[in-house]
Amino acid sequence: MPMNEECKNYQSRTYSTGEVARLCILDLAPEAPWRCPENCPAYSRRLADAGWTHGSLVSPPLEDQPASENVGELLNEAEDIVNAVVSSTRDEVRAEREDEEDENPARGLRRLFRRPPPKSDQ
Repeated sequence: MPMNEECKNYQSRTYSTGEVARLCILDLAPEAPWRCPENCPAYSRRLADAGWTHGSLVSPPLEDQPASENVGELLNEAEDIVNAVVSSTRDEVRAEREDEEDENPARGLRRLFRRPPPKSDQ
């Protein structure tokens, strides 16, 4: 089944470059942006009229689905690439911060008295 745009968990964002991101906010559509799972347990129809004013913009057409037999595998590979980049970038930033603290010890002391950053899931 294609992405169900009437589901309250469906979101679409258009960026200034014209690129469109279509996704399930619950991350239950492993083949997003092309398909929702059949009989999705989280499907819930949007409210018909919640006082919203609907504009006249038309969403760009959906990109063609990749030729791969298993779109889920393709998307998992893409996610692995992004996760690897995030991990290596995080390590680079930590190393740069440690170098800065070595050059300026007072900077490390200021860091002791700051509020800790929010914890991430990664």
